[in-house]
Amino acid sequence: MKLVRYGEKGAEKPGLIDKSGQLRDLSAHVKELTGEAYSPESLKKLAAIDPASLPAVSGKPRFGAPVTGISKFVAIGLNYSDHAKETGAAIPTEPIIFMKANTSLSGPNDVVEKPRGSTKLDWEVEIAAIIGTRAKYISEADALNYVAGYCVCNDVSERAFQTERLGQWTKGKSHDTFGPVGPWLATKDEIKDVQNLSMWLDVNGQRRQTGSTKTMIFSMAKCISYVSQFMTLLPGDIITTGTPPGVGLGMKPPTFLNVGDVVTLGIEGLGEQRQEIVAA
Repeated sequence: MKLVRYGEKGAEKPGLIDKSGQLRDLSAHVKELTGEAYSPESLKKLAAIDPASLPAVSGKPRFGAPVTGISKFVAIGLNYSDHAKETGAAIPTEPIIFMKANTSLSGPNDVVEKPRGSTKLDWEVEIAAIIGTRAKYISEADALNYVAGYCVCNDVSERAFQTERLGQWTKGKSHDTFGPVGPWLATKDEIKDVQNLSMWLDVNGQRRQTGSTKTMIFSMAKCISYVSQFMTLLPGDIITTGTPPGVGLGMKPPTFLNVGDVVTLGIEGLGEQRQEIVAA
């Protein structure tokens, strides 16, 4: 299934995209796409519904993030070796964990705000997992059994806030709109091999990132298992797992986003996003 939340901010409804690409309303079957809706039991019930029996939604409504009410938004840093090299960082020997504020979560095509005082606004196409089952101290071999599905995420970053100010990366990763997720959550059965998906990102129509999840240093399963050793993952929680090379920080000279720029990005099987940069 491809599950979505559609409608204006604060008034989103649950829906799904059928095999023909038609958006259909799920409101009669689930109130909202929270973590509870992504439990194995709930997904099994939703999968049993004949999509043709659901009301078709006309037009092209806005998509919100495909999950709401999350307890945390976890991210993995420097998880592609070429990206680590382009930023001048050492190849990590274990996953680097940081947090994005829950309030950074936004829809896949919503505007991205350039924060006040920002000088180094950057982009990062990433694949994110959404947890479906409470996970604590889980093994790498079992980790993907705790996943509800996968999404596109743009881990928007302000590099000066991230690395030139004191403290941790969080304040360069957490501004409102710095976490576009979606357009849909693809359940695991939609994705044949999560470690072999092509991914790309353009800025103003020019290709900046081209990569594949097969070049991740730490696999999706490893990342989820690793995070669960340090914190309990709850249904609905998001783990975004790093970006391939081609970020603005790694360009020569470094190049960053300005108001009016447009970022488009996508991952094989997970859809595409589009964001325009606006002033905060």
